Amino acid sequence: MIELNPMSNLLEQDQYKYELQDVAEPHLFRDIYPYDEVPKTSFNHRRVPMNMPRDIWITDTTFRDGQQSRAPYTAKQIVDIYKMLARLGGPKGVIRQSEFFVYTKKDREALEKCMELGYKFPEITTWIRAKKEDFELVHDIGIKETGILVSCSDYHIFKKLNMTRRQAFDHYLGVVKQAFDAGISPRCHLEDLTRADFYGFVVPFVNALVDLSNEANIPVRIRMCDTMGYGVPFAGAAPPRSVPGLVYGLHHYSNVTSEMLEWHGHNDFYMGVANAVSAWLFGASGINCSLLGIGERTGNVPLEAMVMQYASLRGTLDGMDTTAITDIAEYFKTELGYDIPPMTPFVGSAFNLTRAGIHADGMMKDAEIYNIFDTEKILNRPAEVSISNTSGLAGIAYWVNKHYKLPPEKQVSKQDWIVQEMKKCIDTLYADGRTTVMGEEELEQIYDAFSEEGRSKLNNNL
Repeated sequence: MIELNPMSNLLEQDQYKYELQDVAEPHLFRDIYPYDEVPKTSFNHRRVPMNMPRDIWITDTTFRDGQQSRAPYTAKQIVDIYKMLARLGGPKGVIRQSEFFVYTKKDREALEKCMELGYKFPEITTWIRAKKEDFELVHDIGIKETGILVSCSDYHIFKKLNMTRRQAFDHYLGVVKQAFDAGISPRCHLEDLTRADFYGFVVPFVNALVDLSNEANIPVRIRMCDTMGYGVPFAGAAPPRSVPGLVYGLHHYSNVTSEMLEWHGHNDFYMGVANAVSAWLFGASGINCSLLGIGERTGNVPLEAMVMQYASLRGTLDGMDTTAITDIAEYFKTELGYDIPPMTPFVGSAFNLTRAGIHADGMMKDAEIYNIFDTEKILNRPAEVSISNTSGLAGIAYWVNKHYKLPPEKQVSKQDWIVQEMKKCIDTLYADGRTTVMGEEELEQIYDAFSEEGRSKLNNNL
């Protein structure tokens, strides 16, 4: 049968209608996932076309998946962070949604306080158990969309749920019908998609979801969950690990539109951000993230990373306030006591910090040589240097100029007497056995000892 595809506007053969394959034994893809070896990446050399949606956005799971892997936030902390998320996402709502739990009194208090703020973005959504009373709860609160877990791999269907594929298929559809009956738009979380039988279960199931959605005239969103971080973005890679293949398949064989497709990835194999970008490029509008990447095991896709990827792909920040990223990181450190690894991009204490003297020498000439972009403008984080026995005169001069915010006409150079005296003092400390970098207060004391003001104080005390 030849039909016009409304997404490609081309006549296409619609000869594939995948039916549920209700197998007797679980298909665990043991050739790809042997468990006692590193997972294998297989290729079928089928390349699917890039299909970047007209509109792309970020969704947030800081208060759901992010909260499952750390001490629970207080209601005040959730409200504080939600406000910063709104500021970061900007008036156009690049950060489109944020999902909340609703089980405890604290969860509901935080949700209600955030709703009282009246922000259009991020829209508040929820994640609930697949129970009638939970649907009624979120409906009464005024929530329009909620997440529902629909585990789709045989690992989960057979081993966790102790069901057959047909039983899981029917059970999930029954739960989605309950959501429709309650007037709630479901967001179906295809858990463990990258280990699922894509054509034997996933596509037939999503087809049934789309049919139900059309009957109810209520949208259903499909969240593609790379629960174990197995996804790969490579051209020609084979399902179930191929991110381009999964996105294309749900478009092509299940007619899920871009705005109804969302990617949720994990970072177990360091592929979180690459897979998320790939999902955008091949047709998913939404990328689900958490702040600082905090989430199960190795974490989720860092939200701040996708902010930068959005700007890179679109050529604009579209009104996002990226200085909020620095304020969020500071809040996590000071208010939550969260230790951010120093080398973490954009938020770590050392992400734009240079230690090598030769690099500092380049930054003295032009910070652009060794700084990824104008971090002072974009993140309110000036490029910095740390001082040790390898920093050299250039590193010390750069530190003095930046730390004391000296105007151009008063900035020091490697040739200045005070810089050379500071270096002699620092070299002496390391010659005596010091191994750690110099602290800010230590450097201030050394600078004061050699500055005109410091020498004046010293002379007055003699």
